[in-house]
Amino acid sequence: MKEIRIHTDGACSGNPGPGGWAAILKYGTHRKSLFGAEPQTTNNRMELRAAIEALRALKEPCNVVVVTDSRYLRDGITKWLPNWKRNGWKTSAKDPVKNQDLWEALDCLTGVHSVRWEWVEGHSGDPDNEACDVLAVTAMKKLRPRAPAAGTRSRPTPGVTHRDD
Repeated sequence: MKEIRIHTDGACSGNPGPGGWAAILKYGTHRKSLFGAEPQTTNNRMELRAAIEALRALKEPCNVVVVTDSRYLRDGITKWLPNWKRNGWKTSAKDPVKNQDLWEALDCLTGVHSVRWEWVEGHSGDPDNEACDVLAVTAMKKLRPRAPAAGTRSRPTPGVTHRDD
């Protein structure tokens, strides 16, 4: 199986508010960047979307290392998910699991690939983590409402953008 390394990040202005996500997929010398945004979301949903969209982009089962600066994402998928499923999607406090829709999608995708999760400190100089942060923030900023210039009307920015390098 192919060995893929994926860096992910999510960003949100306000929580909830406009948010962006990004992923950088690396296979040998190949590199692909994905990013997108949603007008009303949370930082945790954007972290999850980054991982989901990256894994969805893989065309065949792969050995994958996902590198994230989100402990919520890393701990959710490696520690909490089995208990949530066993407890009918309830937390240990018996509350409904937040973002269940995205956790279910991510769980399905991790069944297709062999995935190992690594955590990296955010804003600590890791080049791919920093690049993901820039892409996620850029995608998010494209959605932020701006005051229209006098005599003009504002138009919404489309919700999702993808770019291949």
